[in-house]
Amino acid sequence: MAPGALDGLRVISFEARRADELATMLARHGASVTRAPALRETGLPESPEAQELARRLAAGDVHTVILLTGVGTRALAAAMAEPWPDFPRLLERATIIARGPKPLAALRELGVGGAHPVPAPHTWREVLGVVDALGAAAGRDVAVQEYGVPNRALLDALRARGARVLAVPVYRWALPEDTGPLRAGAAALVRRETDVAVFTNGAQVEHLFRVAEDKAALRAGLGRAVVASVGPVCSEVLEAHGVHPDLEASPPKMGPLVALVAERARAVLAAKRA
Repeated sequence: MAPGALDGLRVISFEARRADELATMLARHGASVTRAPALRETGLPESPEAQELARRLAAGDVHTVILLTGVGTRALAAAMAEPWPDFPRLLERATIIARGPKPLAALRELGVGGAHPVPAPHTWREVLGVVDALGAAAGRDVAVQEYGVPNRALLDALRARGARVLAVPVYRWALPEDTGPLRAGAAALVRRETDVAVFTNGAQVEHLFRVAEDKAALRAGLGRAVVASVGPVCSEVLEAHGVHPDLEASPPKMGPLVALVAERARAVLAAKRA
C-alpha cells in the first residue's frame, strides 16, 4: 500500500484514549487529521450494583455473569479487591460469558477460568446466542457488566427470555470537559469540509449527535463523507442514527481500521461524490 494513500484527504477522528496513536497512523498515509475527541471515561468506584453483585455471588444467587469488556472486567475486579478480596473465586461460582478476547484476557489475569467465549463479531446478538446455547437466561439471575452506556437491546432481550437482570455499571462515557473540538467537528461535517470520519466506539456516535445543532444536517454531511467504523458494534450505533458505515474493520481493531481506510477511502469517496 502506498504511503501516501490518503494524501490530500481530510480525516476526522473521534478517538480520545488513543488519539495520538490513531492520528499518527492515519498521518503516515498522508491524511490531514483533525482530532475531535468525543469521550471521557468516568469511573464509578462506589457502584452499589457492583457491591450487590458480590453479595449475591457469595450467597449463590447469581447464576450467569456476562462480561462485555476487558476494561470493565478489570475495573470491576479492582473495585471489589478491598471489600471482597475473594471476588475472582466468587465469579467462578457462576456461568461466565465473555464477549470476545479482551474480557477473556482480563479473566486470565485474575486467574479465573471456565468462561464461555462469545464468537465474532462479538455483538449483543452473539452474546445472546451463547446465552441461549447454555440455557443461561430463563428463570435465572443474570448480571451484565456494562461498558460506557447500557446496552438496552441486550438487557431487554435477556428479560424477554425470563432472566432477572442485574446491570452492573463500572464506568461511564461522558462528554469531554471541552466539547469545542467535537462541536467544531460536527460543524465541519455539516459544511462538508471533511472527507473521512473515523469512529472507534459507538458512544462517539452518540456524543457527536448529542452536540450537533442540526442532527439532520449532520446526518446529511456524514452521507457525503466516507464513514469508517471499527466494527459491528460501532456500526449498529451508526445505523441507529440513520448513518450507513461505508467501511467496517475486521477484525474490529484500530490497525485493521486504518489499513482499510488507507486502502479504500479514496475510491469510496469518489463514488459517493460522483
